[in-house]
Amino acid sequence: MTSTTGRKNEKFHRPVLVEETARYLVSEPGGTYLDLTCGGGGHLRFISRLLDPDAVLIGIDRDPDAVTAAQSNLKSVRQKVTIVNNTFSRLDGVLAILGIDTIDGVLFDLGVSSHQIDTSQRGFSFMQDGPLDMRMGVGAVRSAGDVVNEYSEEALAALFRRFGEEKRARKAAAVIVKARRTARITTTGSLRDILVPGLSPKHRNASLARLFQAIRIEVNRELDELEQALPKALDRLAIGGRMVVISYHSLEDRIVKQFLARGAKGCTCPPEFPVCVCGKTPQVALLTKRVVKPSEKEIEENRRASPAKLRAAEKLRQ
Repeated sequence: MTSTTGRKNEKFHRPVLVEETARYLVSEPGGTYLDLTCGGGGHLRFISRLLDPDAVLIGIDRDPDAVTAAQSNLKSVRQKVTIVNNTFSRLDGVLAILGIDTIDGVLFDLGVSSHQIDTSQRGFSFMQDGPLDMRMGVGAVRSAGDVVNEYSEEALAALFRRFGEEKRARKAAAVIVKARRTARITTTGSLRDILVPGLSPKHRNASLARLFQAIRIEVNRELDELEQALPKALDRLAIGGRMVVISYHSLEDRIVKQFLARGAKGCTCPPEFPVCVCGKTPQVALLTKRVVKPSEKEIEENRRASPAKLRAAEKLRQ
């Protein structure tokens, strides 16, 4: 297998770490596999080649464009495929409707898709002009324009610090508030132009990326969604089932790392106790002691794969 296998028809979003994902995810060839951020279906299409015909594939994505793309890209696979337009925090409801109690593998491929970034009308990128939107789909009520124009200066600064980890958070918030007193900020291009003068030329693009990321995370409640979905997904995993999570920035990865570490810890007795009295045993075994990153070859072929970090675990008990 090569890293480009199964990608030729993937135009919506080029999946990253596909071979690595399949290696860690697939433990039962005839099992049920859930991709909670299916995008264009690239990961599901790849792992379908490793599964028996009676296996079941389920994809969830909050973006209706992704659902349409995945349904088209997965038409030819041998297994039963169901693609649902919803947020992954609602996975319990989706599985209940489908009559599925347990799954053998669950995948989170977090962040924003290439399709969303490259479609200017979606308003995700500061590299091109478009409406200040950033809503991924189901579940997003506020737009980026609502956040930028209606949040107080203090709230914006806190947002940029928390979700963007941006040193110039206070200054960025101040220039936004000053600019919107004259006219509502309605496009990504106008927001970029407002922010640029207050940013260091050396780190301008990195700062813009962090500021736009912070707004996007707020609009889509991405970290809240992740914190809700991780325990739900683990609960649905069968014993021996696998969880794989691919993250793209430190905020996501920290949540995933801490969640899996808690599951792998077992005993929670104070260190001074001579013997364990809580009786707790690890719920998961970590399959990746360190994060798995894309190869240099994959990054050369797809620069957006560069920040990806994969973590995986196997469920040991309910």
